[in-house]
Amino acid sequence: MPRICLEVISHKLAIDKTVQPVAQKKRNLGEEKKQARRLRHYFQSHTIIVPIDQPLRQILTRPELAGQLIKWSIELSEFDIQYESRKTLKAQILADFVSKMTNETQHTEANWIIHVDGASNREGSGAGILLKEGEKVIAEQSLQFCFNASNNQAEYEALLAGLKLVQQLRIPRIIVYCVFSQVVHQIKGEYQVKDPLLEKYWLITKDLISKFSKFDIIHVNRKQNTRANVLSKLATTRQTKNTPALSQLTLDKSSFEQDTILSIMQVQDWKTPFIDYINIGVVPNKEPNPHLFRRKASFYTVVGNTLYKRGHSQPLLKCISKDEAEEVMAETHEGVCENHIGGRALTAKILRTWYYWPTIKRDCISKVKACDSCQKHATVSWIPTEKLHTIELSWPFDRWGLDILGPFPKVPGQVKFLLVSIDYFSKWIEAQPLAHIMAKKVRSFLWKNIICRYGIPREIISDNGR
Repeated sequence: MPRICLEVISHKLAIDKTVQPVAQKKRNLGEEKKQARRLRHYFQSHTIIVPIDQPLRQILTRPELAGQLIKWSIELSEFDIQYESRKTLKAQILADFVSKMTNETQHTEANWIIHVDGASNREGSGAGILLKEGEKVIAEQSLQFCFNASNNQAEYEALLAGLKLVQQLRIPRIIVYCVFSQVVHQIKGEYQVKDPLLEKYWLITKDLISKFSKFDIIHVNRKQNTRANVLSKLATTRQTKNTPALSQLTLDKSSFEQDTILSIMQVQDWKTPFIDYINIGVVPNKEPNPHLFRRKASFYTVVGNTLYKRGHSQPLLKCISKDEAEEVMAETHEGVCENHIGGRALTAKILRTWYYWPTIKRDCISKVKACDSCQKHATVSWIPTEKLHTIELSWPFDRWGLDILGPFPKVPGQVKFLLVSIDYFSKWIEAQPLAHIMAKKVRSFLWKNIICRYGIPREIISDNGR
């Protein structure tokens, strides 16, 4: 006998303990009736077994039913329904969770609005951005420019900064309110862009707009854009403490200069081939071993246009470029919390801060070797610069060592130096006090004390008086 599990019907027929509007309940019941009537020929030809953990059978069979329950009892009386207690099913946990936690308003699209304004005066230039979801303020930005910008450039910079903020938050639809009418008409295509500098801004803006599913820009009066105007003027006055929704940032270079530099860096960046392979599935043409490249790419993932390295027992590590790696190493090794640790310890500390690049170990070791403070204040190493080798001693008086000691306090005869020679085999010592170190004195010492007494030696080792 077929067993048809009507879990959805059992949940809806159970006593609803949550507070729900009456109109919404009626609408849901009407939809469920329509669905049940469409499948009536399936239900009537089989016995329906309903696993449920609620006392539904006792409720529907009570003689004192009234209201909506009588209608449900009459509707279900034409079917052969059997109720049984539901057992614990692992596969049912996910369905229960979805049915209880699903928000019926999740498909409603939020109305995202952004107000932008730019300001340029003698004190400097800046931009103000106000992002709202309906009437709720989500974020406020006060952006200060470190370069000279006209009013037109400031307006475009404000618009670009706002679009980039919206793009980072993955908002597909946006409505922009702008004060400057010239920018609005140029974006809409109603005005022609004649200035070459503004044309660069216009091209970058159109490229960002094409990434949104819906975009609209509206010209408003300055009274309707008061908060964004205040934020643009606030850019030149930095506060020591920001509000949770307000962020004061600084823009070092104009947007078109940043895009030019970024396009050059992306060609040379090690992350670009992996990002292209994950997003598009294209293996670089110059890759000598595509199979090895695919295996390496399996350890990476892309989250919001950012590459991350996956590990077995560690969180996602953010992949950074070479320039960013230099900043991370400098800040970790000799920054605010400097401790000048070794290369391997520096590598482990950077990995614990969730950063990664392929040559992290080699770069950290090179960083420590090139650190001036580490070389000056490091523990003195007594390891010889070259491997030690033994000296072969064949017979006595074959090899002598010569050295000069002093100066010592003067004694009678004005002597203050001591010329010493030691035999390596027998440790025999020959010495002569000298008042001055002269070449003829050394030759005389070697002739009288060594050659005339012990013969001509094979080797005489000296450090030239150092």
